Amino acid sequence: MKMPPMTLKRRRSLLGFAFISPWLIGFIFLFAMPLIQSIKFSFTKLELVPGGFTLKSVGWSNFNNALFVDANFNRQLTESVINMLVNVPLILFFSLFCATLLNQKFRGRGLARAMFFLPVILASGAVAAAEAQGLINLIGDSTTAEQMEGASAMFDMMPLVDTLLEGGAPLWAVDYLLNAVDRIYEIITASGVQILIFLAALQSIPGSMYEVAKIEGATAYETFWKITFPMVSPLILTNVIYTIIDSFTDSTVTRTIVKTAFTSQNFGLSAAMSWLYTLVAALLLFVVGYLISKKVFYYN
Repeated sequence: MKMPPMTLKRRRSLLGFAFISPWLIGFIFLFAMPLIQSIKFSFTKLELVPGGFTLKSVGWSNFNNALFVDANFNRQLTESVINMLVNVPLILFFSLFCATLLNQKFRGRGLARAMFFLPVILASGAVAAAEAQGLINLIGDSTTAEQMEGASAMFDMMPLVDTLLEGGAPLWAVDYLLNAVDRIYEIITASGVQILIFLAALQSIPGSMYEVAKIEGATAYETFWKITFPMVSPLILTNVIYTIIDSFTDSTVTRTIVKTAFTSQNFGLSAAMSWLYTLVAALLLFVVGYLISKKVFYYN
């Protein structure tokens, strides 16, 4: 019996399933069981015994200790959320700005792109492990560090403050920009992947749209806000989600969770902290993703 031809919708569904199958297989065989065990640990007290461990049910006691007994967890969780809310707009603005510049045609463009992505490579796990083993030294000696701090201190930001205040900028905006300038290295380090994503989005915009805008007499400012920004808005959503997750992966909360588990040997409390941290991150992702997705423009 001859099989009916496969519809376009079914082919796209199969292609999507094939695309996520590596992650799905890895999740089932590598992450599903530890995830279930962490849920079990969060409601129990784990005690190490010769040859293994024993579990004693304690109900919601671990969650209560994390939220109302532990002196640092609430403060660190609040600080992580606040830092994320401050850093995400700075990283996105810087990434889109750099991607727009790197999308222009100039000599040495490939080298410039590699330089902006270099911090991502230097911050990778392999490089960090090599530095921890003493195989490489990315920071330098104490003299070099002191020279870098001295050079940073020579930059006087008061003229910038006076200019912004005289221009009518509110005080909170001035503080926000000064904070961004003070943490420029941190922002650059966290922007490599986002720059690549924005760069790919900019290169996918049809050149005919810019040609039509130029014929119609649109300025560069109007072209950016009427063509470039709407066309890259789907990738803005992607970068926001990526940046939020990236900001939560390495913070004081994660270090506290690891210390609670492997230094204090309190695995139940550590598991409860992990799930509280995960729920907060998931809630923020849902709210931010929902709000931004309502403004995203999809070009067909």
